[in-house]
Amino acid sequence: MSEQQPGTTDRLKRRSLLATLAAAPLAPAVLSACSTGESVDTGDDGGTGGGAGGFVAAISARPDQYDPHKTTAYASFQVLENVYDTLVVPGADDLSMQPSLATDWETSDDELTWTFTLRDGVTFHDGSPFTAEDVVFSYRRIIDQDLANSSRFATVAEVSAPDPTHVVVSLTSPTPNLLSRLGGFKGMAILPRTVDEASLTTAAVGTGPFRLESTSADEISLKRFDGYWGEAPRVGGLTFRVVPEPAAALTALTGGQVQWTDNVPPQQVEKLSGDDSVELGRVASVDYWYLAMNCAKAPFDQVDVRRAVAFALDREAVTEAAKFDTARVNQTAIPEASEWYHDYAPFTTDVDRARQLLAGAGVGGPLTMGLMVTSEYPETVTAAQVVASQLEPLGITVDIQTEDFATWLDRQGRGDFDAFVLGWLGNIDPADFYEDQHRTGGSNNYQKYSNPVTDDLLDRAKVEPDQAARKALYDRAAEQIVDDVSYLYLYNPDAVQAWEPGITGYEVRADKAVNFDTVTLPS
Repeated sequence: MSEQQPGTTDRLKRRSLLATLAAAPLAPAVLSACSTGESVDTGDDGGTGGGAGGFVAAISARPDQYDPHKTTAYASFQVLENVYDTLVVPGADDLSMQPSLATDWETSDDELTWTFTLRDGVTFHDGSPFTAEDVVFSYRRIIDQDLANSSRFATVAEVSAPDPTHVVVSLTSPTPNLLSRLGGFKGMAILPRTVDEASLTTAAVGTGPFRLESTSADEISLKRFDGYWGEAPRVGGLTFRVVPEPAAALTALTGGQVQWTDNVPPQQVEKLSGDDSVELGRVASVDYWYLAMNCAKAPFDQVDVRRAVAFALDREAVTEAAKFDTARVNQTAIPEASEWYHDYAPFTTDVDRARQLLAGAGVGGPLTMGLMVTSEYPETVTAAQVVASQLEPLGITVDIQTEDFATWLDRQGRGDFDAFVLGWLGNIDPADFYEDQHRTGGSNNYQKYSNPVTDDLLDRAKVEPDQAARKALYDRAAEQIVDDVSYLYLYNPDAVQAWEPGITGYEVRADKAVNFDTVTLPS
């Protein structure tokens, strides 16, 4: 991945990840104020970073909370990625699942029993030793309390600890994506069985390279964990500063107040490629952005109304306005580079067709659609403005409702919306793209979509061991989801991140996981 490393001659190198992902066997398995004029604290460890402010990253949104089993916010996981570990973890190169807290695993002949061997010498941030009972506690917590990721255990019959170094996961049916389910993101983090659960919204007890030191509305500080089981981090601490405005984040970077940001103005990317004041990394990501309408609320409960909106939009224009040339239009979720991609694009921009559908649905007069967005993800605001202009000829007035992200999440969870724009990040397996978001009662099915045909296809796909047959099922499910406009897919973006010249050891990942344990500051 030398193309992404700072210090290269070419400041903007778009890694050929597309080919990498297409060739890789996807795992058998899933965002202030800045101080001004401050120098970087390189601490007392040879310029590699000292106190909790050793490396400063600008992120665009404030974490809603720090309980990895409950939050679904990307901003939370940007922090927690450096604090918690999972049994397995996606490799940076091709997102295939690699050892982490589990060093290896084996499956029974009937594929119904998976036995994981755990790493020795692992200690939690509170000093307690990591054992198999901690894995059982963590997974049982998610299952028994029906937390945000409980659906990942849909085929799990039992989790047991026959001894301190082994965990056995017993399944009701073969689960080809189990590794991705358990390690695709930090929502499946392992907690100590003695943890004070009530404290987890504001505190953290992981086994990762950094421990959570302090939090405030605009800043989160992490400190290097000296008891980390892996190679010791090269910076003594991390500080995440919330800088919602992309231009302000870039100014903070070039002014030396922060050392890294993923809040890069898309319209500046081309110009920055020739700017020696920053290093820029860019890869095709596995993310997607979409518009969702409330299927439980009239008139959006009618599929023809949702289809009318889909026919009225010009996705190219939305994508160009929101992301310039850093994203690709897509009418499904999975990006073209993935071997799970399905070329299906039934909607062309056809306003007459849209009018016919609205009339057929009995929507003959003016219609107002509330569209929830958040300035902490500015592209949602820009996209909404374009959507509003494109729906106006249909007689649909879009009421753009800009919320802080915490309020946005709360309204989404309560179903208090007509429609919203956002994205899903870090998806790996096709189940990550579709199951929780579109199956009836799915944990992330906030739009309340329900179709028994889709449910059946998704249920069959998740237990189908043959990869070709599994892809065929997901292709059919994707077509149904698109036809029903459960989500109105918009585009797949690149991961674009920028950092201070001279920093080494950082790699932009397709899943947008941000790992700073290998970062070294300029000497």
